[in-house]
Amino acid sequence: MNRIKIILIAVFLLALAGWGTPAQPSDLRILHVNDFHGYAEPRKPAGAAGKLGGVAYLAAEVEARRREKPTLLVAAGDLIQGSNWANLFQGKSVMELMNAMGFDAMVVGNHEFDYGQQVLQARIAQAKFPVLGANVEGFPPLKPYVIKQVGDLKVGLMGVVTADTPAATHPRNVAGLKFSSPEAAVKKYLPEVRPKADLIVVLSHQGLEADKALAAQVPGIDVIVGGHSHTKLLKPVVVGHTIIVQAWEHAKALGVLDLTVAGGKVHSFDGYLQEIKPVAGQEDRKIQKIVAHYARQVESRLNETIGQAAVDLDGQAEHVKSRETNLGDLVTDILREQSGADAAIINGGTIKAGISQGKITKKQVYAALPYDNYLVAIRLTGRQVRQALEHGVSSLEKPAGRFPQVSGLYFTFSRSAPVGSRVKEVTLGGRPLEPEKEYVIGTHDFLAAGGDGYQAFGGAIRAGGDYSDLGGALKSQNLVYNDPGTWLRDLVCQYLKAKKTVAPQIQGRIKQVD
Repeated sequence: MNRIKIILIAVFLLALAGWGTPAQPSDLRILHVNDFHGYAEPRKPAGAAGKLGGVAYLAAEVEARRREKPTLLVAAGDLIQGSNWANLFQGKSVMELMNAMGFDAMVVGNHEFDYGQQVLQARIAQAKFPVLGANVEGFPPLKPYVIKQVGDLKVGLMGVVTADTPAATHPRNVAGLKFSSPEAAVKKYLPEVRPKADLIVVLSHQGLEADKALAAQVPGIDVIVGGHSHTKLLKPVVVGHTIIVQAWEHAKALGVLDLTVAGGKVHSFDGYLQEIKPVAGQEDRKIQKIVAHYARQVESRLNETIGQAAVDLDGQAEHVKSRETNLGDLVTDILREQSGADAAIINGGTIKAGISQGKITKKQVYAALPYDNYLVAIRLTGRQVRQALEHGVSSLEKPAGRFPQVSGLYFTFSRSAPVGSRVKEVTLGGRPLEPEKEYVIGTHDFLAAGGDGYQAFGGAIRAGGDYSDLGGALKSQNLVYNDPGTWLRDLVCQYLKAKKTVAPQIQGRIKQVD
């Protein structure tokens, strides 16, 4: 009898020791998205044969795959800011969508801060799932981690965002907050989470290369679901014992990671991206109703009158690509005023339409400035400013988008002079341009990164220490002003609302001398 009791006690203790860690293999599916940026409707990417994306079609794919096995649906940041469908409602539309889709968790991305802390707090309160940010100090609505029971498994979900967030949004949006390194945050919480979970999953918004470094530096992470670099990672990357995945951008793909877990370890896995294409009749109708509801509101809001033009605002393509125009003057004046720069330069190709005299609607401004560009200001020497202007007038024989529109400076050029020597006199702030003097020049992120051949801008940005360009967010010590959360067209709308009436006139900022 005593022997039987001892055996029973031993069996009980062994069972107790294994409690919470399934001895038998358990399946888990992780469905993941990142960098959605509010692109709810299908779009045709450059070079693509047809449209991709459409969150109603992605939602249908999610539901179909959920039915097959125990599933987590997670998001790796930058969800609530980007498109008009998101921006005009400060992300409220996106959170309603995510709630309806039944997300289990998300990590905050740098663009989640773009509307300011008060709005972000409201979005987190709206969410029916935890929003994570283990390395963000001073913002209590963010949780460092959460434990989710999925089938037989307890999954520890931790979230980290790039420590560069303060440089990737307007400083006012992160005032009083501290962003520690993701590695330090994961090391801090991992010992706390590991005893409670069969699997550790880090939702990370810092880019693929940084995720690889995190996996190498912090052993014990089973899976990293990444974002920020918008990487189309067709198959998982493995660093040590950590599986790393990322699912492109804009709901153009659904990430699928199937795991078999036993004894607190991943025994096998298979991961891939399921491209999302809009096929009539295959959308999730509940989600499509949400998309359509906000799309109608977008259309209504874009028809809002925001100001008055006392004169025609010239945005004709052949004009902005060959001469000074009053709309070019207006836009660059706004950039210079907002950034506090000494001068401002944009390429004429920034402007795609004019605005007739009379009432100005938001839709007209959005048509004139259709690109997702944001305002930056860069430190440039006078020599680099001249190089930028030379590039701007290097294709006069065939008008091109590179032709400059300017504010705060005046210059003359010779059409007959050889390329590279066409710019003659340049004055900035009423004084001749000094080659070695440093100036602050306002522009937008496309030119700052060297777009449209503006190598003087791109070179200055890259020459600044700590340069990076991930997920459309520039970082450089040569950036004086940087606001990735506000599109140029929205700055113009804000200005028009405040001014009510505008009547810009040609001022002779750009003159041909032959």
